[in-house]
Amino acid sequence: MRQKLSVTLIFLAGVCFATFVSLLPYLLDSNRIRKSQYVSGNPLLSTTANVVARLGIFQWRPVYDNWDNFFPSDSPGIHETALIRNTGHFVPKLNSANADLKAEAVASFNLALEMKESGKIAKAKKLFNHALNLDPLHADILYEYGWFLEEHQNDVLLAEHMYNRALTVSPDHQLARQKRKNVLPLVEELDQKSFGRIDRKRDLLMKIPDSNLAFRRAKKEAYFQHIYHTTALEGNTMNLMQTRYIVETRMAIAGKSILEHNEILGMDAALSFINNTLLNRIGRISMADILDIHVRVLGAVEPTEAGKLRATQVYVGGFAPPEPIQLVPLMSEFLEWLNSAEAMSLHPIEFAARAHYRLVYIHPFVDGNGRTSRLLMNLVLMQAGYPPVVVRVEDRLEYYETLEKANHGDLRPFVRFIARCTEQTVDTFLRAITEHNVSALEIASVDDGRTIIMEGGEVDRED
Repeated sequence: MRQKLSVTLIFLAGVCFATFVSLLPYLLDSNRIRKSQYVSGNPLLSTTANVVARLGIFQWRPVYDNWDNFFPSDSPGIHETALIRNTGHFVPKLNSANADLKAEAVASFNLALEMKESGKIAKAKKLFNHALNLDPLHADILYEYGWFLEEHQNDVLLAEHMYNRALTVSPDHQLARQKRKNVLPLVEELDQKSFGRIDRKRDLLMKIPDSNLAFRRAKKEAYFQHIYHTTALEGNTMNLMQTRYIVETRMAIAGKSILEHNEILGMDAALSFINNTLLNRIGRISMADILDIHVRVLGAVEPTEAGKLRATQVYVGGFAPPEPIQLVPLMSEFLEWLNSAEAMSLHPIEFAARAHYRLVYIHPFVDGNGRTSRLLMNLVLMQAGYPPVVVRVEDRLEYYETLEKANHGDLRPFVRFIARCTEQTVDTFLRAITEHNVSALEIASVDDGRTIIMEGGEVDRED
């Protein structure tokens, strides 16, 4: 018996040794597997390798040493977006997959330049986009793509964004700095033109009396739309009809969770509080006001956390908001800005967008930060005469993408996104009240000569 056991062990040892010897060449060549994923110089990453590469490209490392560098007290507004340098920045992880992606990004970038020089503009644009997807922090790619957009696409808004991103990555990039300086006046003019157009539409809307039945119906519908879309952005699965039914009847929907019901009822309570308490009140917005909004948003969902600053660290995807110990001073600074002459001197849409972003960036609560920030944004807008603005769930991707761009240092795209949402909401109201006799308005152009409110309420679109 002992002899058989010895023979078996010797046999197994021999098998292990032979296996090791056969695998030795592969073990010595650590790049063999990676090299086998390239065909004719093009990386063909496997599904697993691609997932690892995507997860490993960036690591969020927030640094809160100097909050003033993120929200400078002397910032004049949308035309001077602060660069995020000390508050937070993305740092590339150094790994082999990342190195391969960077190499491919440079190759795609060089090919894009060749396509641009040869007049193949469509191909050049695709290659620029591919290069930036692979290496979003390459200052030269950002600069050259911005120049391409300005020169060949006449898109100065996106070009300025690319220059700004290049400067965020490399503050000493002189070419990007000069290009951005050149396009800023035109960008500012376009932004102010957009604000002016929306203001003219708002002014028309404000001339409609509250007694107008169509206007009252539009306000009621906007109320339900706001509750539906803002909860749907957070993952609530109720549709608009179900949302309306719950708010009007307080009855339950079969097959839906108590949590989803309570999210809708919480938004109803928060909106009612704003409309009946905060909207027409004169005075500062206080910490108590924001906590009162949040306690209604979250009170029926997380009663132990409602109306309280979080005591634990939270994470939003790859983003780490400030630590709990920093919340009180950061909220104090935020409220000081919110009630300052500087903030109130901004255009209401920009003021509202910045208030939204700053609050959601601080992320003071365990849950309900997005809903509370959108409610605060709408409080600012309604106090300026705008209807409550709906951020539609269909625009969720752009909403979060522009918030991410703001995290990278450029708040301008997020302000423009909120401006578009505001204009869409005002347009919806104007369409809803066109049966009202607006003879007092006579003939008024509200959309740079393209949308005309005719006498009697008829809407005409000029070609």
